[in-house]
Amino acid sequence: MTTAVFAGVDVEVNEEGFLVNSDEWTADVAEAIAADSGVGPLTELHWKVITFCREDAAREGTAPGLRRISKLSGVGMKDLYALFPKGPGKLAAMVSGLPKPQSCI
Repeated sequence: MTTAVFAGVDVEVNEEGFLVNSDEWTADVAEAIAADSGVGPLTELHWKVITFCREDAAREGTAPGLRRISKLSGVGMKDLYALFPKGPGKLAAMVSGLPKPQSCI
């Protein structure tokens, strides 16, 4: 584990850059992670996905995969790839402060 600084906040991340403790996540941290990952600035549609991911993970106990996000968030697959290019499931989870979805390689 290592420490990263997002929006002036020290957070612990794993070797892939995912937050170790999702309780350290804030909207400002999300904005900084997004900028650092080449996503953003975050729009209302990004926030719709982020909010869905965090709420779904709280209910289900694990970060949702791409198909689940697409099916249940109201944001289609094409839009997800536009919002979170080069790995929307992984990037959506990272920006949401969640662990990498099990369905991601």
